[in-house]
Amino acid sequence: MLGFLSNGLPIYPMPDSVRVFAPATVANLVCGFDVLGLAVERPGDEVRMTRRAAPGVRVTRITGDDGRLPLAAERNTVSASVQMLLRHLGRDADFGVDIELHKQMPIGSGLGSSAASTVAGLWAINELLGRPLTPLELLPFAMQGEELACGTGHADNVAPALLGGVVLIRSYAPLEVVRLPAPPLHCAIVYPHVEVATRDARQLIRRTVPLHDAVTQWGNVAGLVSGLFLNDIGLIGRSMQDVLVEPVRAMLIPDFYRLRELAMHAGAVGFGISGSGPSVFAFAPDEATAAAITEQLQRHLAGLGVGSEGYVSAVNQQGPRVID
Repeated sequence: MLGFLSNGLPIYPMPDSVRVFAPATVANLVCGFDVLGLAVERPGDEVRMTRRAAPGVRVTRITGDDGRLPLAAERNTVSASVQMLLRHLGRDADFGVDIELHKQMPIGSGLGSSAASTVAGLWAINELLGRPLTPLELLPFAMQGEELACGTGHADNVAPALLGGVVLIRSYAPLEVVRLPAPPLHCAIVYPHVEVATRDARQLIRRTVPLHDAVTQWGNVAGLVSGLFLNDIGLIGRSMQDVLVEPVRAMLIPDFYRLRELAMHAGAVGFGISGSGPSVFAFAPDEATAAAITEQLQRHLAGLGVGSEGYVSAVNQQGPRVID
C-alpha cells in the first residue's frame, strides 16, 4: 500500500537502480525567444543511476561525448543538479548515487543537449527517492543546471524536456510555466556540423529594439500561441517569423535563407533556428513531408561541404520516461 507525502503525492517504492530517457527540445519556436519550447521524440539522452551505500554523488561513466564532458560531480550539469536536489531535501548526508550518462544527441547542437542530460538525471534521482517532487518542482533544479552549462538559467529547453509538449514560460520572476496544446505536426530537424556556442550566440542579440520590430514580434508570439489553441496550422505558420534574433543568428548557419526556401518549397508549415543553433527545424504536416524536408536540407548542406545529422520526430507529449 502506498503512503502519502504532506503535499498529497503518493510515496512510490524506491528502486535501487533506474534508467531514464529525456528528450531533445526546440527552444524559442522561432518568435518566442526564451519563452517558448517544444519537446521532440528523438533524439535525447539517457542516464542510468544506481544507489550506493556511501553518501555523495559520483559520475562513473560518460559515453557519446568524445571526452568533452567533466566527470567531476560539481562541474557536470547532471550530477550538480542532483546534488542541489539532495541538499534541498536534506538527503545529501545519507543518500548516495553513481551516475552513468549516455549522450545520444550532439553537444552544442541547439537541441537542448545539456537540458536533456540534466532532466534525465533529475527524473532518475526523483524515482530513486520515491518521487517526492512533481515535474514542476524539479524545474528550478534543472534551470540551475542550465546556468552551469550555458551561463544563463533559462527554461525554454528544460521545461518542455520535463513536461513534454509545448511550454510557455510566462514569467521568470516569479517562475510560471504554462503547457500549451501541441500541434498535430511533425518536426524536421537538421544539425549542420558547425559550432555555435550558446554563450556566444546570446551576445549577438540586439539590446535595443525598435518599437516597430517589438510590435511585430509580440504579434507573432500571440499568433503562434493562438494558433496552437485553435489548431490553426495556417496561423501557426504565419506566426513563425522572428525579426529580432534570427536576422543576427542566421549568419552563423551555412546558407540559412536558402535552407528556409528549400524547406518551405518542400511543404514546411514554418521554419527557423532551434535554440541558439546551428540546428534548424521545420514544422511539417506529416512524417513523410518532414522526412523529405530533412533529406533536402542535408543534401544542400552536403553540396556546401558541410556534414549534418537529420532527425524526423513527432512532438513528445510525455517528457522523460523510465526505461524498463
